[in-house]
Amino acid sequence: MVIAAKNEADRIGTTVTAARTLPGVDLVVVVDDGSSDRTTDLALEAGARVFGHSRNRGKGAAMETGAEGVRLVEEREAAEGAPGVPRHLLFLDADLGATAKNAAPLVEPVLEGAADMTIALFPATRMRLGGHGFVVRLAREGVRRTTGWEPEQPLNGQRCLTRAAFDAARPLAPGFGVETGLTIDVLHGGFRVVEVEVPLEHRATGTDVRAQLHRAHQFVDVARALAARELRPTLHRTWQGVTERTRGTGRELSRKLGHIARKNR
Repeated sequence: MVIAAKNEADRIGTTVTAARTLPGVDLVVVVDDGSSDRTTDLALEAGARVFGHSRNRGKGAAMETGAEGVRLVEEREAAEGAPGVPRHLLFLDADLGATAKNAAPLVEPVLEGAADMTIALFPATRMRLGGHGFVVRLAREGVRRTTGWEPEQPLNGQRCLTRAAFDAARPLAPGFGVETGLTIDVLHGGFRVVEVEVPLEHRATGTDVRAQLHRAHQFVDVARALAARELRPTLHRTWQGVTERTRGTGRELSRKLGHIARKNR
């Protein structure tokens, strides 16, 4: 399990403690993404392995660091003779608090082989917002336009996925575009994605200036993630066209040179 955290001293201990009670969870990795409070100390006290960034690098980078941290732990276990296969990756937000203990339904479809990635649906969020936030609409429509699949809560960060699905989506989109990019890249890789209703809830986002700035930052990051993935097929087709034209020119030049050589004999 991987939890990205920045300045979450008030909830990280409770979140880690609750997450460690989940069936099958034997490792909780917290990535402290440049916190200035006691996030690292409290995560360690709660029993997590902690990896840290000296400065804030964003959620996407924290998730990659967390996955790499899990891999390093597995390498050490293998070197010590412990048998095992790569763990699936369960990503949870640091502010879930005690509700993190309810995340098991996210894991079950992946363990059973029914899905390669699950995305949480928060019941309370469905009732409160109905998916009408402008950033949610941008992400939802972008995923639908790019993949043909329309998620209900495209920005939900509570996800479980196989290591193969995660690796297929690397490098992750930076910042708050990570969830949108991850969904698109996993689907483009041919993996199966399902949404699962899970009784989780994190800290509500307010309506003050700080909250509005946060949403604006989200909007920009999601838009960038979508632009990069919508542009990628066009760039691929353009590159293929250039390559074919270059090959054609090379073949034509070879034929001309061969013809000239034969004439000069």
